[in-house]
Amino acid sequence: MASSSLSHNSSSWTPMQNKMFERALAQYDKDTPDRWHNVARAVGGNKSAEEVKRHYDLLVQDLMHIESGQVPLPRYRASSASFSTSRAIADEQRHLKNLKL
Repeated sequence: MASSSLSHNSSSWTPMQNKMFERALAQYDKDTPDRWHNVARAVGGNKSAEEVKRHYDLLVQDLMHIESGQVPLPRYRASSASFSTSRAIADEQRHLKNLKL
């Protein structure tokens, strides 16, 4: 979540909160009653339902920019840790594909 639009959010999000946010989105899909309240509770840090909804809207906006080619993909250098890095990236991509936005 290092995108420019998410970094302009008035409330700050820690990396752990972002990870909890992603997991909560996977758990509470769009058909879940009180989705944003459930996600806020899962994220913690006194985030309100309105804050997590706003964070979600920014995420969707960022994804649309990425998918439309408006954001260039990073070029990663090969290194001795490239296998574990590649696996971590693949795991994260698989996790994001399973999110029901």
